[in-house]
Amino acid sequence: MSDKLVAFCFPGQGSLEVGMGREIAEAVPEAMDVFERGSAAADLDLRRLCFEAGEEELVETEIQQPALVATSLAVLEAIKARGIKPDFVIGHSVGEFAALAAAGAMRFEEALALVRERGLAMAEAAKRNPGSMAAILGLDDEVVERICRRILNVWPANYNCPGQIVVSGENLAVDEACELAEREGARRAVKLRVSGAFHSPLVARAADRFRPALERVKFAEPAAPFMSTVTARIETAKRMGPLLVEQLTAPVRFTQAAQALVREGVHTFVEVGPGTVLSGLVKRIDRSARTISVSTPESLDRLEETLTSV
Repeated sequence: MSDKLVAFCFPGQGSLEVGMGREIAEAVPEAMDVFERGSAAADLDLRRLCFEAGEEELVETEIQQPALVATSLAVLEAIKARGIKPDFVIGHSVGEFAALAAAGAMRFEEALALVRERGLAMAEAAKRNPGSMAAILGLDDEVVERICRRILNVWPANYNCPGQIVVSGENLAVDEACELAEREGARRAVKLRVSGAFHSPLVARAADRFRPALERVKFAEPAAPFMSTVTARIETAKRMGPLLVEQLTAPVRFTQAAQALVREGVHTFVEVGPGTVLSGLVKRIDRSARTISVSTPESLDRLEETLTSV
């Protein structure tokens, strides 16, 4: 195995930044083109949303998801313009759509149209079946899973890194899980600023609405292997549609998927898009891993320098 294998990682909801993508789009024409063509695909003014909108507008699920994925895809095009390609791709929740586009499994316009529909479906499901999510910090996975089994209508939702699991469910059930986690010795239990109980059975209605849109897409075999955060395995084109439906109600197994990439020989993880959330998680999953977050022209230069020196 080579220590030069590189995985591109695409962030999910929660990584948004006001003004995201503007700097790199103004510097790299290929990146700006994603916002222009993507706006038509998603039927949203992605340039205005990403470059100018305030946080209060961006945090809405149906806006945040396409804005995040558009930014990641714009950064990806800037990276590709430097001739840099991934050996593997992985995405956290909605980031899987950017990952699949990066691997050539679908066009980026298709990814953005799907993500817009996904966001609308999830927002509608959350209004019909209210819930919340909370990050439990400082407990082993098994302890959090046991807590969820003891309380009705709360489930593990995101396995982010060792000692950090997000739970999802009905509001009172999540509050109870937070209290019980703190009694079990959790360092903290933090309610997240989200509009619903995502990655839980409470948003099953979203999966039902979203399925027909995915069934119309013909996925190509990825040019770079796609590591699913639903199964923590490399998956092929025929599995992609069903997994993107299942993803809405299934937990995000980012810890297990990143560990599987390390076993495949990946040593460098490039976070493609706003924020540094995934880089921080990867470092907690494997301290020896090299991480690079790319969202600006300066970080793009650092990426090129780093990869040529490996």
